Amino acid sequence: MSQYLVCNYLPDDFDPSTVTEAMMEEIHALNREMIAAGIRKFACGISPAANAKTVRKQSNGKVLVTDGPYTETKEHMGGFWILEAANMDEALAWATKGAVSCDAVGEVRELLFYPAPE
Repeated sequence: MSQYLVCNYLPDDFDPSTVTEAMMEEIHALNREMIAAGIRKFACGISPAANAKTVRKQSNGKVLVTDGPYTETKEHMGGFWILEAANMDEALAWATKGAVSCDAVGEVRELLFYPAPE
């Protein structure tokens, strides 16, 4: 079984006060369904992109820390699930439910685990 990152994106100007109790219950219900199916490994929301820090190695070997995310975009990751699924189609089926319950655009990527170097 492979593991997949299923994340949702929120606009930069997302207002958390617009999240209703009904929406939260729908998300909780989806999480309970994922747990019952044995597919969910981990899930959480994350702080707004405005709170992010970016680290970038410089040519002199030092690391530059800057405010904000490293990409220029109008949407940023708002939360994610780590799912263990048989294949991309199964992960997409769960991601579809997530897009509905979170009312947000999302993305699905397989997690890649490489063997440790010897």
